[in-house]
This record gives sequence, C-alpha cells and structure tokens, in this order.
Amino acid sequence: MSEPVTVLLQQWRDGDQAALDALTPIVYDELRRLAASYLRRERDGHTLQPTALLHEAYVKLANQQDKDWKNRAHFFGVAAHLMRQILVDHARGRNREKRGAGMAKVQLNEALDASQERPEILVQLDDALNELAKFDGRKAKVVEMRFFAGMSVEETAEALSISVATVGREQRMAEAWLGRFMNPERT
Repeated sequence: MSEPVTVLLQQWRDGDQAALDALTPIVYDELRRLAASYLRRERDGHTLQPTALLHEAYVKLANQQDKDWKNRAHFFGVAAHLMRQILVDHARGRNREKRGAGMAKVQLNEALDASQERPEILVQLDDALNELAKFDGRKAKVVEMRFFAGMSVEETAEALSISVATVGREQRMAEAWLGRFMNPERT
C-alpha cells in the first residue's frame, strides 16, 4: 500500500487535486488511528475527539505550502507533528493562567502518561522538545514520531532516511537530554 500512497502524494504535490481526492480514503483510517493514539494519552473527558483532531490536522495538511512528501512515512510523520501541535495548543489554551506554575518535574514516559490528567505536562514536554529541536532537530523528530505518533523504529527510520540503529541511538540520547531539561535538579 505504501507505493500507491507515495505516487498519490507526489501527484498531489505537483498540483493534482484529484490525487488528494484519491488519497483521502486510503490514508483516512490510518490518520484516525494516529489521532486516537494521541488522544489515548490525554485525560478522560478530553474535549477533542479523534475525528475532530484528524479533521483539524487534515485541513492543515491540505493547506501546507510545501508538499514535498518523500513517501508515506514522511507524510505520516508530518501528520503526527501537526496533531502534536494541535493538542499542545489545546492544552496551552486550557492552562494559560497557570502556565508553568507548580509544574512537577517528570521523566519523558511519565510526562506522556501524566498528560492524561495534567495537560500542563504536555505543554512542558512540548517546550522541552522545541528546545531540543533548536540544536538537534532529528532527535526531536525521533521522539515525536516514536512517542507521539506511535511509529515503529523501522517506520521512523524510513521517514527520516536513517538506519534503525541510528533511531535507537538518537532516541536514547534525546530521552537523556529531555530528562535533564525537564528535571534540572537531578543532574
């Protein structure tokens, strides 16, 4: 299925709107699973539903100026990033008045789990990933794809055009950096 998606992505990039129409039903279910995966990590009663998150991300994907999709994995990596941005924006909106106040210091896995009850931790993790991306964008992308999008090591390697071993190294280094950033008193 990867090859037809890649061909349709290239046609869409080249301005063929019919390719977008053909692509939508092919990628819809996988994008919805990705949205549901994100929302499973959120608190109970979250006001966004998987379909709403998917639709908001899909509108952003469709309106992207740079549609230089390399392949299916790259497309889903971009979709994952957009969904992360939407959720973080939603969490920031809910917590504007207390941003940063009393935030607990947590590890990366704890942050992802805790974001269900405490959306401010998702904001803290997003801030940490943005800081990491300032000097090492690839490590930040690995974390985003692995933890937020639920992509496998192999899918992440394909999307970033790196080896599986490199994904593992980058993930371990990123987790260590994020742990130090989110917990400076532990260093």
